[in-house]
Amino acid sequence: MNPNFVALQLSMAKTSTLLLLRRSVDLAPSLSGEKFHRNRAKACSLEFSSSQSSPRKHLVQGSVSPKFTSHFELEDAGEAPITPTLDFEQNKFDDVLKILKRANSFIPHIVLASTVLALVYPRSFTWFTTRYYAPALGFLMFAVGVNSSPKDFMQAIRRPEVIAVGYFGQFIIKPILGYIVGVIAVSLLNLPNSLGAGIMLVSCVSGAQLSNYATFLTDPHMAPLSIVMTSLSTATAVFVTPTLSLLLIGKKLPVDVIGMMSSIMQIVVAPIAAGLLLNRFLPSVCASIQPFLPPLSVLVTALCVGSPLAININAVISPFGLAVLLLIFGFHASAFIAGYGLSGFVFYKDDDVKALQRTISYETGMQSSLLALALANRFFQDPLVGVPPAISVVLMSLMGFALVLLWSKKPSQH
Repeated sequence: MNPNFVALQLSMAKTSTLLLLRRSVDLAPSLSGEKFHRNRAKACSLEFSSSQSSPRKHLVQGSVSPKFTSHFELEDAGEAPITPTLDFEQNKFDDVLKILKRANSFIPHIVLASTVLALVYPRSFTWFTTRYYAPALGFLMFAVGVNSSPKDFMQAIRRPEVIAVGYFGQFIIKPILGYIVGVIAVSLLNLPNSLGAGIMLVSCVSGAQLSNYATFLTDPHMAPLSIVMTSLSTATAVFVTPTLSLLLIGKKLPVDVIGMMSSIMQIVVAPIAAGLLLNRFLPSVCASIQPFLPPLSVLVTALCVGSPLAININAVISPFGLAVLLLIFGFHASAFIAGYGLSGFVFYKDDDVKALQRTISYETGMQSSLLALALANRFFQDPLVGVPPAISVVLMSLMGFALVLLWSKKPSQH
């Protein structure tokens, strides 16, 4: 027997039953349950009309679950249709955006992985030469600018006492620590004088732009303050770094003033200004690109860490590599701790003391080791001078982003 014919007969029988039920409800309403019977009759009437207008729908309902059957009946009753497919696609898209926005949380792991990869297979990073460093760091500053506003920078400038403490940590505490570690390397460990000079040279340079990005990942509201401190130390490094190198190493290193100012414009000022303008005048465009900035920033950070290690792999694995590694680790660890302790002592009464401690710790512990490496290669004939800066580039980044991983899990104090 034809199944469609049977289904049609059942549908017609159901329609007849509903019609009889409707008539019985209309003929025998009770006073106490009149409202109930009218509502029941209305529901039966709607189902009866639905069965007349599209008798084939019952054939479909017979092969699906009751959940979807009720959905079809509501649609016929004039209610808004449910679109589970569109809702599912929207939720899936939102989930992807959330994953992209959380990509920054993987930076410490990516930095560690890029370090291992650079050691095992240097060719994976050697193509990313020094000419790409400025655009790469500029992109990180652009990402900070997109998520900031001019008001944030105005508030940062209004805190000169914080800027002064950061500057003190950068050019007073850190050079003292570098000198101590350099003396230990030469006097106690009997390492060559060139290695001691390289350690001191690392302590004489300005703050690193990666410290700004580390602050942004941990305390976003402190990023403008970190940028102001790094910009100030970089701008004055054209005079301070040669003076410090003369005092600590005994050799005055001429720093290119025009080149330093150009570097500040390319890496800091222009990218941040572009991000701020985009956020201010094209918010829709800004909102559309924001989810993609974190994963791109992770990639750029990995390249900025892996490339110096891969390019200077011979210096890192030199006979003195392990000893210098331990010394540089001690130097950076003491700088991070000193910055954290100094700011905690000075600003212990401030409500945001913990955020200030983290910010100034980054500023003191992370410096432009790439600049120290460039100065070592240019002004020192002994290649061993470049070993400490080469190791510092990688170790500083690993330690800084390890602190990001640690501190980002704790609630920030605003």
